[in-house]
Parts: sequence; C-alpha cells; structure tokens
Amino acid sequence: MAEQKAKADVRAQADAEKRRKQAHLDAQLARTAQLNADLESTVAELERLLAATLEVDDHIDFESLKRKVAHPGFRPGGLAVPQQPPVMEPLSVRPVFEQFAPVPPAGLAKLFGGKAGHERAVAAARQQFEDADQQWQQHAAAARQRFEAAQEHHRMAEGERQSKLAAAERQYQLESEQRIREVDEHNADVDAFASAFSAGEPHAIVEYFTLVLANSDYPAAFPQRYRVAYVPESRQLVVEYELPALDCVPAEREYRYVKSKDEITSVARPLKDIRGLYGSVVAQVTLRTLHEIFEADRGGVVDTVVFNAIVTTTDPGTGKQISPCLVTVRTTRGVFDDLDLARVEPLACLERLNASVSKKPGELAPVRPVLEFDMVDKRFIEETDVLSGLDARPNLMELSPTEFESLIQNLFAKMGLDTKQTRPSRDGGVDCVAFDPRPIFGGKVVIQAKRYRNTVDVSSVRDLFGTLQNEGASKGILVTTSGFGPTSYEFAANKPMELIDGSNLLYLLAKHADLEAKIVMPDGS
Repeated sequence: MAEQKAKADVRAQADAEKRRKQAHLDAQLARTAQLNADLESTVAELERLLAATLEVDDHIDFESLKRKVAHPGFRPGGLAVPQQPPVMEPLSVRPVFEQFAPVPPAGLAKLFGGKAGHERAVAAARQQFEDADQQWQQHAAAARQRFEAAQEHHRMAEGERQSKLAAAERQYQLESEQRIREVDEHNADVDAFASAFSAGEPHAIVEYFTLVLANSDYPAAFPQRYRVAYVPESRQLVVEYELPALDCVPAEREYRYVKSKDEITSVARPLKDIRGLYGSVVAQVTLRTLHEIFEADRGGVVDTVVFNAIVTTTDPGTGKQISPCLVTVRTTRGVFDDLDLARVEPLACLERLNASVSKKPGELAPVRPVLEFDMVDKRFIEETDVLSGLDARPNLMELSPTEFESLIQNLFAKMGLDTKQTRPSRDGGVDCVAFDPRPIFGGKVVIQAKRYRNTVDVSSVRDLFGTLQNEGASKGILVTTSGFGPTSYEFAANKPMELIDGSNLLYLLAKHADLEAKIVMPDGS
C-alpha cells in the first residue's frame, strides 16, 4: 500500500508540474500575441492618420461651445428632518381615598367598640391617602417640569435646525446664482467670439482654428503643439505644426516566443520601412491639417493656408535643440477642394500641391519654408486701431512711391543683394533690379514694390512673371503693403517668384534693416 501511494504521489507531482509548464507556455504565447496585436494596432493607426479625419466633421459650431446651467440637487441631509416633539411621560393613576379606606365594622364588632377602632383606621387611611396623593403630585409636578424642559429644548433645537436649514438654502441659492452668472458670462464670451469670427477679426480666427487643431485626435506619442497666425490682407492662415520624431514608428516588426530560452524576443523593423512609414506620417499629418482647416471653415474666412511641419529634436553634432522644417506648402481652398483625399497617395498628393518635402525626413533633412511663421508680423495695424496716432513708428503708407521703392531697394541691399533702383519712367514694370552674388542659386532678380491699400490683383503677378522672362532674370519678387489673393498664390506656385505681403515686409524691415515700421491705412481706404 505504501509503495502504491508513493507512486501515486509521484504521478500527481508530475502532472502538476506538467500543468504548470503548460500554463506558463500559454501565458507567454498569449503575451506574445498581445504584443503583436498592439504593434499591428499602432502601425495601422499611423497608416490611417489621414483616413481617420475624413470620418469626422471638423467644423466647430459656436453653439456647441456654450454651457447649460446644471444645478446639483439641494441636499440638506439631517437638516431636512424636523426634531421630534417631546411626549409627556405617562403618570400613574392619581390615588383616591377609597383605595386606602378601611372596611366598616359589621355585626358584633360594630356593637362592641368597633366604631372607635374604625375611626382610627379611617384616620390612618386618610393619612396614607394624603401622603400617597402628595407623593403623586410631586411626581406629576416633576414630570411636568421635565416635559416643559424637553419642550424648551425641542423648541431651541428645532429653531436651530430651521435656522441652519435656511442658511443652507441661502447658500445653495447663492451658489446657484453664481453658477448662472458663470454660465451666462461664458456664453456671452462665446457670442462675442462668434461675432468677432464672423467679422474676420484675426484674434478670433486664430483662436477658432487653434480649437479645431486641438480637437484632432492623434496617437498619444504625437506632441500636438502648433502655432497659428492669420493675415487678414491675404485671408491667409499660417500654421507651424510640430511633428512626432522618428521614434513614433515602432522599431519592432514583430515579437516571437523562443521556447528553448523561454524569452520573448523582437524582430527589428528594417530601417527602410521605418523611414518609409515616417515619411507617410509626415505627409498624412500635412494633408490632415489642411483638410481640417478647410473643412472647419464654413464661413470662408480662409482663402490660403501655409503649413510648415517641424520636428523639435537635439542635433547630435552640437547637442543643441533644433527644429528643422520637413514639409512646407502653400495651397488655396480652390486647389485643395479639388482633391479626393480618400483615394490619394499622400506623398504624391503633396507633390501635386507643389509642397517642398524633405527628401530624407527620417534624417531630418530640412527644407526652406515658403513663409517663416515669425514673418507673420502682428504689428500690421488696422485702420480701427485708435492708438496708432500715439505710435512713433514710421507709417509706410505715408511714403511717396519713390520713397517706398528706395526703402525696398535698401532692404534688399541689407539682405545681401547688389541692388539698383530703376528710373520711374523707364522701369518696364520693374522698380529695382538686384543681383544675387551666390553661385548656382544667384543671378538677376527683378523686384517690384507696390504701396497698395487693397489686395494686389493677380494681373500684377502675371505682369511680373512676364517681366522676369523678358529680363532673363532668375527670380522675381513682388512686395506690397497690402496682401495677395488665392489666385496670385496659385499662379506663383512652382515658379521662381516670391510674394511678400505687408506683414512679411514689416518683419524683414525689423530683422534686416533694424526698422520698426507700421502700416496704417489712411481714412476712407
């Protein structure tokens, strides 16, 4: 028997060990499968960045920003429960003499002196009765005193409860009124925001599109930091958007469980695949942001969007923080609305939009932005600025045409070009001819300056391009104190032309000529 029991114990232990090993194997395989599922989900999310935004409406209804007053229920707790009034304690029945009275004598007892004894008994009984009655009255008086004291205590406690309840109700009312005021103030701010947006006020337009970008649901690894500016003269929105770094793409292609080592190992994703997917991410974020802006703009306040995508990282050579631009594009609503984003290949689509895209985004090879974000100078003063009269900065609109052309010539000279101002009567549509001394990229540059109060017409841009070709110049630059429309940007796209509007001009003057200027349109403009 002992031997059989020992063998049974050995078999049981072997079975238990076998089950333990199988459970461990199942757990490792399940963990490996989960890691691969998470990996596939991450890659799929990166591949669908553009498709995901096409499934939602990016427009923000101002009414949706409003709040409704939500009052919590009034909860007074125990204060809502009245104090129970005291109850008079029950008294015993008041004694009566009959309870103590002796039995009258009868028969022979009555004949032989029983009367005297009975009278004594009656007297004693009466004394007992009076003592008992006095004691009962004392008890009754004490009970009444206790009842009256309890009534007084109840009155005071109930008064205190009602006072605290009234105070709680007043506090609740004050808090409710405060909630109403806060909601009313918030909703009034929303109405003011909506009115400012409808009126085309730059600060409201910037705030609105900042909200649009904030609503965009990206993976957790994406920084989602951006800057937004608006140029009302050109109805142009400028966005500088920070992209995720290369490590947003998983370095692992798959996970495997090695049974012999009892380890979960990873297979590296080829660097070519990482860079390819990262390039797609960069292109998708660009198209996604442009789509979100144009779709959200139902009021048509934006004609043109400039998008610069940067990456903030550390330069391994210097150890300093750098922010190279990996994509830059300027596009108009008309061009972008003609795209079928559900079917495009992102990089090919950017090429169609004449975007400049880093040839090696994974290696942070930069491109030159079509418009530096900091060039969107917020010092471009509108006619309604009541403080402009106190501003000592020179107003470019007060310069004569010749003075303005000289200013532009001096600016480009400060920027390193060899400039010569043309004669007013024989300029052939050119106000300044400059020579860029740089090899390969340099050459003859024709510059035209327009001190305009209204948007520059596309015909001026076409004329400059014709002059550029007639002069055999390598580049043409059109500078204005106002702005350009979408057709001008569309015409200049992919041509050796630079369009500099009023806000850009103010930035260049401050940066290269140390001139803090302003542009104030004259009354009646």
